[in-house]
Amino acid sequence: MVARCQTSVIEGVQARTITVEAVVSAGLPGTTLVGLVDTAVRESRERVRTAFDHAGLDWPRTKITVALLPASIPKRGSGFDAAIAVSILAAQGQVPPEVASATCVLGELGLDGRLHPVSGVIAAALALRESGLRLLVPVACVGQAALVAGVQVGGVRDLVHLVRVLRGEAVPEDGERVPPVASRVPDLSDVRGQSEARRALEICAAGGHHLAMVGVPGVGKTLLAERLPGLLPALDDEAALEVTSIWSIAGHDRGGVQRHAPFQAPHHTASAAAVLGGGQGGRLRVGSATLAHRGVLFLDEAPEFSRLVLDGLREPLESGEVRLARADAQATLPARFNLVLAANPCPCGHGIGMEAHCSCSPLQRRRYATKLSGPVLDRIDCRVSLERPSLSELGENPEGSADVAQRVGVARERAAARWSGAGIPWRLNAEVPGPWLRRHHPADEAGTRILRTALSRTSLSLRGADRVLRVAWTLADLGGAGRPGSDHVSTAMVMRGTEGPWAA
Repeated sequence: MVARCQTSVIEGVQARTITVEAVVSAGLPGTTLVGLVDTAVRESRERVRTAFDHAGLDWPRTKITVALLPASIPKRGSGFDAAIAVSILAAQGQVPPEVASATCVLGELGLDGRLHPVSGVIAAALALRESGLRLLVPVACVGQAALVAGVQVGGVRDLVHLVRVLRGEAVPEDGERVPPVASRVPDLSDVRGQSEARRALEICAAGGHHLAMVGVPGVGKTLLAERLPGLLPALDDEAALEVTSIWSIAGHDRGGVQRHAPFQAPHHTASAAAVLGGGQGGRLRVGSATLAHRGVLFLDEAPEFSRLVLDGLREPLESGEVRLARADAQATLPARFNLVLAANPCPCGHGIGMEAHCSCSPLQRRRYATKLSGPVLDRIDCRVSLERPSLSELGENPEGSADVAQRVGVARERAAARWSGAGIPWRLNAEVPGPWLRRHHPADEAGTRILRTALSRTSLSLRGADRVLRVAWTLADLGGAGRPGSDHVSTAMVMRGTEGPWAA
């Protein structure tokens, strides 16, 4: 008899259901695992057999064949132990085969039979929402899996408890409620002066736009970037599940639900694989771009990053996805974030401002400015130059994050209502495709005239014009206007920048 049990495997940041089949047949005693299994899965034979002995269960003294299907998908890790054990038990008749086939089991078996936690539980629950399967996981993972509505989740302590649950002799345990991750976000009131940069942060938070800041060292670029997550609304239930699942799969489980917008600031020596994701041997790992999904990706000292990293961000900035293609693995990883670039004006860092005293040659300045390619800069919506604040500005009492976040929330609600009313999937102005926006929601006549003039008389690209229109819509939402006018388009053009090393 062929007995079946369900489990899951992680592909990128999503889970795929795997069927575990087992047959106990006549032949020399031994256990064979097939289905592109790695060393950790192959070693499960010893863990499962020892767990059987410790639990007092009968281990077949004949030939055992276990297949993990689809066979073409690589299977890695120790999370298949429990499912392999259940399929062998069902093949012997020690648990009802029909119950085993309707159950998805995750967990690593210890030699004493206890079930240890595994990563990817939320992703597995998300994959089972429409399947009708019951999900059994280690007790420590129940809280995370139970976050997904519509899935019957239960916790098991060890192999004996798992067998009793499948036989109907015991009930699964309920896990503890998973609390939100405690996160302290710096407040915008810490930053004095820099009114233009503060306004740019508000615009980018409201519309999901990207930002570039140029300024002398110590002027506050990092302080401003670190406070952008505090302006973003808290993640809704679906987004919180998505982000928490990604962090768990990446091995950064914080023991709770990620309700705040994530913030990632990789060092400028980070490789392309570390920022964009990658791997080898069929094992893909997420990068900082995916960990910043639904949040902020901050590249400080942006010109010092590898050209591979900067140019590799072109497609994610447009599509919100990182598409990885390796010889033995492919994956599409989510990467919808607010990008913030920060840089000095030149290698010495003193090339702008009222007291500029640059020691760089023209060639050095030119080389430094061109480290960021034109296609990357063309995807940046707002660009600001920062100078040292005056003494009078240092004495001001600036606005805090809560007040700015309230305006951002109202603007996002206006945008979401507009796009949801049109029956389209976008929620932020930065996500709306340019052709659709121009056709159905253009600026008024005066604003459209300004855009056409800029296209014909300046170096503004067609992509840049679309991005100007998106920023104009965000300005209209912040101002409560029903449609972008000439003032909104002109301000968006100014925010995009027409002078300096990062001019549009």
